[in-house]
Amino acid sequence: MTKKKGRIEIDQEYCKGCGICIHFCPKDSISPAGKLNASGYMPAAFNDNGKCTGCAICALVCAEASIEVYRG
Repeated sequence: MTKKKGRIEIDQEYCKGCGICIHFCPKDSISPAGKLNASGYMPAAFNDNGKCTGCAICALVCAEASIEVYRG
């Protein structure tokens, strides 16, 4: 059985859907959520494709600090 290396959680209500995290994710583990949040923005969502390493690039580039990274 393969152990997951990392995962992220995105606070959908704080995310303003700028897409910077989507652009910088080296493993293509983030995409648009497909529904608007309460503020009318299209937030980002984590794709649990098993490729996330927990590198935290997404959290570093997030202007709203709406991403939490978990490793292991």
